[in-house]
Amino acid sequence: EDLRVDGRGCEDYRCAEVETGVVSNTSGSARVKLGHTDILVGVKAEMGTPKLEKPDEGYLEFFVDCSANATPEFEGRGGEELGTEIANTLYRVFSSESSVDLKSLCINPREHCWVLYVDVLLLECGGNLLDAISIAVKAALFNTRIPKVRVLEDEEGSKEIELSDDPYDCIRLNVDDVPCIVTLSKIGYRHVVDATLQEEACSLASLLISVTSKGALTSMKKVGKGSLDPESIFEMMETGKRVGKSLHIALQKILDEEESLGTSRQKVGFLG
Repeated sequence: EDLRVDGRGCEDYRCAEVETGVVSNTSGSARVKLGHTDILVGVKAEMGTPKLEKPDEGYLEFFVDCSANATPEFEGRGGEELGTEIANTLYRVFSSESSVDLKSLCINPREHCWVLYVDVLLLECGGNLLDAISIAVKAALFNTRIPKVRVLEDEEGSKEIELSDDPYDCIRLNVDDVPCIVTLSKIGYRHVVDATLQEEACSLASLLISVTSKGALTSMKKVGKGSLDPESIFEMMETGKRVGKSLHIALQKILDEEESLGTSRQKVGFLG
């Protein structure tokens, strides 16, 4: 009947709260609350050496930390395995050439580039972790400001790098093609988006798909012990594309609104 326990339809997300610029000593940060799921992402830009196979590109590194307070399962070293699994999923989602313009992170080929360290902290787990993480990562990358760099060469040919002192003289990342993950959980004959913990417990199989703002699929992964027949997979992919596009539109609108407020914006931080 397209009605769930909490009153939502099968394709409805819970109310999401997004705030950027919450951690002062990072290049960019964002906090996302989706129902009872609470995620904090910080992005730090540091200078490094390009990888041998891609001498004219920068790169992203993902670290996922599961707070022991997020859920009882994470006590001790319980969250390490999940953290590694999430980081691997993020690497797969961002392995697409077009997701972030990595060439813009190159300072001089084979010698210097920007490395973006993306740190994800799970503060609370209330279902649908990966969708919330992908929203937070996109918001943090949108908020990231990388200092402008000048490469000075002396008479002997040795290069010196000079960082701009002006905090407003910076490079912004284009996040138009950064995908968001949409998790579709199969329950009975139907599938739902943004499952709560109770719904996840009822679902035997889920499909994770990463969708760009234009509705293009960049990666897909099946999770769970149950099986999915081809017909339902195609149906889930179509739902995922449709839901993903509207998710991107809503997120971009919020990010643009927040940015338009400039310095007059009141920060909520962790007290909200």
